[in-house]
Amino acid sequence: MSDLGELYQSVILDHNRHPRNCGPLAGADREAEGYNPLCGDRLKVWVRFGEGDVIEAVNFEGTGCAISQASASLMTTAIRGRTRGEALELFDRFHRLVAGEEPSQPAGLGKLAVFAGVRAYPSRVKCASLAWHALRSALVSPSS
Repeated sequence: MSDLGELYQSVILDHNRHPRNCGPLAGADREAEGYNPLCGDRLKVWVRFGEGDVIEAVNFEGTGCAISQASASLMTTAIRGRTRGEALELFDRFHRLVAGEEPSQPAGLGKLAVFAGVRAYPSRVKCASLAWHALRSALVSPSS
């Protein structure tokens, strides 16, 4: 395995073993659930907005494989402090990355680039993007 591959594996394993922003979010403005029937991964995402439509906090909770859990954890750290529009743009870039439509060494995605490798395993793309689809649903759904 290359040094880069080992680094990517290390980041994914760390976020799976020690997920960030895991657990229900008090005072959430939005929430959405995601389910992957192919493997049984299931999670829920909560989002709370601050002033100017900025994402003040985002949490997740669920069960699933290391890739889905690490992706959810990294997603929460990547979108905190961004506006709703910026988070939706990041969703699009991430989805293109894992689908193989974005370069495997993309600029501006930071640690999210660790998921470039899942494009080689089509069944894992859904694992990596599950939390992101739940986030997108939470961001575009009408306020409750």
